[in-house]
Amino acid sequence: MKVQVEDVSAIEKRLSIEVDHALVEKELTAAYSNLSRQVKVPGFRPGKIPRRILEQKFRSEVEADVVKRVQLLGFIDALKETNVAAVGDPSFSGGKIEAQKPYAYSARVEVKPVVVAKDYKGLELPKSDETVSDERVNEQIERMLSQKTEVVDVAGRDTVQKGDLVVIDFDATKEGKAFGGNTGRDVTVEVADGELIEGNLPALEGAKLNGTKEFDYTFPADYRVDEVKGQTAHFVCTIKGIKTKKVPALDDAFAKEMGDESAEALKSRVRKDLERAAKGRAEVDARDTLFKALSEKNPIDVPQAMVNRGIDFMLENALGGLMRSGMDPNMLNLDWSKLREELRPKALLEVRGQLLLESIAVAEKVEVSEAELEARLATLATENNVALAVVQQQYKSAEAQDALKNRTKEEKVIAFLREHAKK
Repeated sequence: MKVQVEDVSAIEKRLSIEVDHALVEKELTAAYSNLSRQVKVPGFRPGKIPRRILEQKFRSEVEADVVKRVQLLGFIDALKETNVAAVGDPSFSGGKIEAQKPYAYSARVEVKPVVVAKDYKGLELPKSDETVSDERVNEQIERMLSQKTEVVDVAGRDTVQKGDLVVIDFDATKEGKAFGGNTGRDVTVEVADGELIEGNLPALEGAKLNGTKEFDYTFPADYRVDEVKGQTAHFVCTIKGIKTKKVPALDDAFAKEMGDESAEALKSRVRKDLERAAKGRAEVDARDTLFKALSEKNPIDVPQAMVNRGIDFMLENALGGLMRSGMDPNMLNLDWSKLREELRPKALLEVRGQLLLESIAVAEKVEVSEAELEARLATLATENNVALAVVQQQYKSAEAQDALKNRTKEEKVIAFLREHAKK
């Protein structure tokens, strides 16, 4: 086999490949032999059909299949021979099977670029804010209390008050005539400021249980029903039930229901969870900021195949998160093409940043020791509140260990860049 390599660009190469005729003939012989066992030709037993007969009937189909196989086999051997770092699928062109002649064709393929990062010291990297305020903690606890809130019948009064949930029947007319959606039965509304179309009915304040309340309501100009859009209707409501929200108290009993020993322990846990989430968001934001700063100094071309893999990875993580939360992504009617294009800029930034970090790691001789890997495993065990042995088992394979090593090296390079950023 003969191979010549030509640079098309910094991220693409063309390989001119010439495959020995012997390999082509070997593949043709195997293809016809396999075909002989599969087809039926009158006068011949399966597996005993002469090749010349098969060529008369199936030559174009067989040669098309053989060409695909020869091209791929030749390309794989060419990569091994030339050490071309292909990162995507090749596109083949040329090539024609001719008797006793080598099969010559070309393959264009994207390659991992050779990157030499520059000006990576002294970057402007603003310090991220990872603080969690008491107000944020209280808001989260309020949400937890709200999730455990019960709706119960009001006892001891028959007059509607602000904040109540009221069960009503209603009939509405516009200029004395009915209109689409003008009646409702056993509808629950809240006596709170806001719009009727959003389930808020402040006009019911002061109404009596089993009594009626009449009022006029002007629909918004952009309301979905054209018949009453921007117009006023008269409503007659019958009060069928008065309910209220029973919010649990933030006490030790509630804390134990949520898996904590006391209310103080619950607050502490909520704060730690929020701080961990804030730290994660800050790290993501800081990473993006760092990659943008590096990219401005080093505007390198990036293979689309690597960007597409980055998009695939992001989608897999997002869909995995949805499924773990109990949602079926198929029910969301997502526009996958649009979603991929929306993710492309972030994937491009991520790939470019990773290539630059790899270059800096080489330039600064950043390595990861076994002791550092063991420390990283211990940190993962602590963060996930599991035994060290469990994490060690998860990272037992060579592939998982390589991924952890690369991630740890990346973290060391990022720490180096932050240390050498502008103060």
